[in-house]
Amino acid sequence: MSAYRSASLCRRWLLVLLALCSFSSAFAGNQKEEALADSVRLALARAITDPRPPQQRFSSDADQAEWQRWFESMSVRLHSRMPDAMVRSEFLQTVWYEARRAGLEPALVLGLVQVESGFRKYAISKAGARGYMQVMPFWTKVIGDGEAPKLFKMQANLRYGCSILRMYIDMERGDLYLALGRYNGSRGRPEYPNAVHAAWKRWQHP
Repeated sequence: MSAYRSASLCRRWLLVLLALCSFSSAFAGNQKEEALADSVRLALARAITDPRPPQQRFSSDADQAEWQRWFESMSVRLHSRMPDAMVRSEFLQTVWYEARRAGLEPALVLGLVQVESGFRKYAISKAGARGYMQVMPFWTKVIGDGEAPKLFKMQANLRYGCSILRMYIDMERGDLYLALGRYNGSRGRPEYPNAVHAAWKRWQHP
């Protein structure tokens, strides 16, 4: 292979890698710090302070069977992104627990994680958002203990993210399109809500 052709191929691969990096960070979280009513701030603070691990509780055998089917299906789909079985199992249990705790559909949370971080635990956006759900560090001061490094911990990140999204949905009176835009700091623009909605559909369990 000639030196010219080799250099040309290297340039092409570099362009591809740059495009992939740009795509992966295009929708990374950038929630805006805004004034919250004391009641909202206190409710959020309570929502994120429960230290108990995500233990599944089922109201019936049918509910448990639904969880098992969901877990097995999602584990297969997530394998290529999370090859480690133990990490994948813990992640799915935590998503299920925190999503339902916040009154969200687990598939929606998976879709949001896919768009926000590509399932990367230590992802950091240009704006400084962290972890799976790309939570901005200022939230740890507004409703937490100010310890931003904990946003790289699985349960803490998912709890913050789910609680914040639930708050935005309530603020927008159930309008998920506007709530997702607010979560991303792009309220009113279609790109981010559309991307999350498309990912959400791919993670829905029949």
